[in-house]
Amino acid sequence: MKHEKKAKVRADLLVTGDYALTFNHKKEVVEKGAVAISGDRIVAIGPASDVGKEVEAKEVLDASGCLIMPGLINLHTHAAMTCFRGLADDLPHQKWLHEHIFPAEARHVNEETVYWGTMLAAVEMIKSGTTTFCDGYFCEDGAARAVAASGIRAILAQGVIDFPAPGVADPRINVKAAETFVLRWQNKSPHLTPSVFCHSPYTCSPETLTKAKGVCREHGIFFQVHLAETMNEVEDIQKRYGRRPVDHLHNLGLLDGRTLCHHAVWVTSEEIEILRQNGVGVSHNPESNMKLASGVAPVPAMLASGTKVGLGTDGCASNNNLDMFQEMDTAAKLHKVHGGDPTLCSAVQVVAMATSGGASALGMEGELGSLEPGKKADIITIDLNQPHLTPMYEPCSHLVYAARGADVCDVIIDGRTVMRHRQLKDMDEQEIMAKVREIAAAIR
Repeated sequence: MKHEKKAKVRADLLVTGDYALTFNHKKEVVEKGAVAISGDRIVAIGPASDVGKEVEAKEVLDASGCLIMPGLINLHTHAAMTCFRGLADDLPHQKWLHEHIFPAEARHVNEETVYWGTMLAAVEMIKSGTTTFCDGYFCEDGAARAVAASGIRAILAQGVIDFPAPGVADPRINVKAAETFVLRWQNKSPHLTPSVFCHSPYTCSPETLTKAKGVCREHGIFFQVHLAETMNEVEDIQKRYGRRPVDHLHNLGLLDGRTLCHHAVWVTSEEIEILRQNGVGVSHNPESNMKLASGVAPVPAMLASGTKVGLGTDGCASNNNLDMFQEMDTAAKLHKVHGGDPTLCSAVQVVAMATSGGASALGMEGELGSLEPGKKADIITIDLNQPHLTPMYEPCSHLVYAARGADVCDVIIDGRTVMRHRQLKDMDEQEIMAKVREIAAAIR
């Protein structure tokens, strides 16, 4: 009896490289690895010798000398604030925010500046390996247009605040404006997920916070908020409401698995447990927290508790770049020196925060964050043929302590190659930078 030859799996693209860092539950590293993609999904991963026998691909991306890994997830930024990069540095948080950033936004932020600022952010993020970012800002229709044009994946939130803001002159309709944004963009693009972002408990009343969360629940989307970022915020909320910020939001019924809290610097062990029990996601933004002297978030305790923690850069007015490799390096070293323990925030834990941890915090762990069959094909390659990456004993160690955004060679999002050999496919970065320079001239 003749054995029928097993038909090969058909794929659109086969990516081969020296290593494939899966970040599956076993954190497997495949030497001489390959990833096969059909449409927007991964269909196979393993040693290139095995995958090559199983898969017939229309195209092969030979990434010899490279490491293949999941695209990075920037869990917190304000993308259009690339327009304010370096505008008001070395200032206390409240002075920076109220005397410089809010006034500049009131004068200069509109849909066009948000479009070009987000386009510049998309260029910077793609070129440094970020394939998904979570955003919150004003005039987010401009950001949505930029995401559609660039091909990057994004969770975009219309900002809500209880005073006149760009695009929403009347704060009485701030939540309604956010809901209008959600309705306009929900289910319009596989790359774009709308959201609502309440700036903070000190700029949004309990009524505003509750209404905004109600909109999110009605439409099945994420609610975002800056939370416990500074000690001043903690003291302010305690004076106003008799509770600390986490307890304040918990008392309002806002904390659940579709809530994403940014910063969470000044949280106690009891508050960490409240966040964990309610399935809340937390974005850790070490460089922004350091630059504004906000403090050091108790991330090792959050990780030990099982709280869902991802990594973010924050916006370019308080960082001042969107390089997640630099953010990983900072996160690992900050907690070691702060805790006096070199084992805290290991390289593996930090890369997980930038990939699978971010996906989990967004409730997208079934879609993003690792290289596994069935998941979205969001993949980057890292050029290892660099003096600062030679030799290599442990891939995660290199990614955290030696690699930088400029080492990213290829970027694939949703199965489409958006950057090959550091050349962007769909965006004219010179035009984008020129437009942002024009905006900066007006701001200046």
